[in-house]
Amino acid sequence: MRIGIVNDMPMAVELLRRLVVSTREHQVAWIATNGREAVEACRRDLPDLILMDLAMPEMDGVEATRKIMAETPCSILLVTASIEANVAGVYEAMGHGALDAVDIPSVGIAGNASSQSARLLTNKIAMIGKLVRDAPSRASGRISVATDPSPQRLVAIGASAGGPAAVAKVLSAFPIDFGGAIVLVQHLDAQFIPGLADWLGQHTPLPIRAAQEKDRPQAGTVLVASSDDHLVFKSAQQLGYTSSPKDNVYRPSVDVFFESAAQWWPGSVIGVLLTGMGRDGARGLRQLRDKGHLTIAQDEATSAVYGMPKAAAAIGAAVDILPLSAIGLRIIEACGRPT
Repeated sequence: MRIGIVNDMPMAVELLRRLVVSTREHQVAWIATNGREAVEACRRDLPDLILMDLAMPEMDGVEATRKIMAETPCSILLVTASIEANVAGVYEAMGHGALDAVDIPSVGIAGNASSQSARLLTNKIAMIGKLVRDAPSRASGRISVATDPSPQRLVAIGASAGGPAAVAKVLSAFPIDFGGAIVLVQHLDAQFIPGLADWLGQHTPLPIRAAQEKDRPQAGTVLVASSDDHLVFKSAQQLGYTSSPKDNVYRPSVDVFFESAAQWWPGSVIGVLLTGMGRDGARGLRQLRDKGHLTIAQDEATSAVYGMPKAAAAIGAAVDILPLSAIGLRIIEACGRPT
């Protein structure tokens, strides 16, 4: 892949440059020292991937991501000094379409990146490279319902690039007495899930927490897949994790969870597929529709990256294709009907 590097620190730029050219598969397309330069560089020469810092002069990584995804869509990996210290910026940038985030590799005694931190970054680059090759496309007042103490409705949500902001928008429509059980599978490393849950909690009155082994979906509670393994139903009510299929590049996989819900959940399911690169979730959404469940895909106009919803639309997996602002209300409408 041709990779652009955006960072205002010379040492960081040199570390990233060495990592990129350490394999014959990649080359440096250009280097920018701030977000403004990156936006202009993309207009001249669009790379396959951008390694984007967050804190920079003139224009930060969040605004640069927003502008690039609006004008010249490109895969963006956030590589910054501390993800933990920039949680809000990370999820805001992901809302604009950044694919993932990682701390910049630490420096060893010889001035090179330490092997463990370098391996984490290079693995993410390799994963995004596969997603780029497989992707079918690149981007372009509350209502109250009666609480069901024993949830018969499951709202299964899948998302990837641009997902945090899209999920926040959907959840913001739900009232505190929302009667459905909600499970979210967001393509994101397990270490970032606690931060994601906290951030999403600012947008909804519903409790949000990481899904654990043997958890049971509960009415009015959001469970978030929290492992690099796949979240699945292991019985009609009980969740768990599995490493199979091991060769699935999407971890955790939306397809795997949707298919598990179609097989095990005893009540009705509302499957929702939001913005994201690739095609994960399309097959599982189709399986839910084939079993008579309501399925919803985000439309192109409101998707940060119209890959996963497009793949679902292409195979007729979605009953409804809706703008993001309408999805939450559609779910509430469906949950308001008797099962």
